[in-house]
Amino acid sequence: MESWEFGRTLRRWRDRVAPGAVGVPVGRRRRASGLRREELAGLAGISADYLTRLEQGRATAPSAQVVEALARALRLPDGERDLLYRLAGHAAPGLDVVPSRVTPSVQRLLDRLAHTPVVVHDASWTLVTANAPYDALMGDTTAWRGIERNAIWRNLAGPGGRVVHTAREQAEHEARLVADLRLTASRYPADRGLKKLVGELAATCPRFTRLWEADAPPLPDPSKRKVVDHPAAGRITLDCDTLVVAADDLRITVYTAEPGTEDAERLALAIVLGTQTLV
Repeated sequence: MESWEFGRTLRRWRDRVAPGAVGVPVGRRRRASGLRREELAGLAGISADYLTRLEQGRATAPSAQVVEALARALRLPDGERDLLYRLAGHAAPGLDVVPSRVTPSVQRLLDRLAHTPVVVHDASWTLVTANAPYDALMGDTTAWRGIERNAIWRNLAGPGGRVVHTAREQAEHEARLVADLRLTASRYPADRGLKKLVGELAATCPRFTRLWEADAPPLPDPSKRKVVDHPAAGRITLDCDTLVVAADDLRITVYTAEPGTEDAERLALAIVLGTQTLV
């Protein structure tokens, strides 16, 4: 019954969303006033087939991550977001859980940066959302699942990324991430998902355990500039600014280049090449 109600509610809310309000281009021949299934699926980062099964009640128990992605794509206010969680069989995230909520006001900020590489992480450094220019610059994030979405795991045990670090810079970067995660764990001691993440990191990354047990305060980041080694555009030196949304405990990282420089040209090339591939 709940899966049927979840699907019915999802369809109703999809139909009421004006495409232009969520950045979807509207053509002259468009008949649907709301979002098409494939458009909502694209905004939420799930397949159109899975969304169809959810709406028809044939797919049950969507993960909290999927529910949050759908709520974000639909720009749901807090009350409707909580209802969607309950219909999916989840408790709505409370104050004792690491928030991954992108509020409508933060989403409007991201919309205004649609042509600039931007990535959003929660307080555990788990990916919340990344825009197309970020994926074009850093590599496609849409297929990442589970612990693959965590920046600490990717740096300590995973495949890493395209940012170029010296050995010392990499070590300090890892120490900063782990120290920040330890502070997050102290703020959300009842978050089971966070405890699971720490356990998985400890089981797979000996260096994580050493850094965690060192109990050192976070190191200041001495430089806001990052070098990205792009496979087609080459090395690009960029300004990297991380903005913290205090009320929602999110980290928004923005990558920019000084206008008129070779780095700006390389960044523009990387975005054009990458977004063409992604489309």
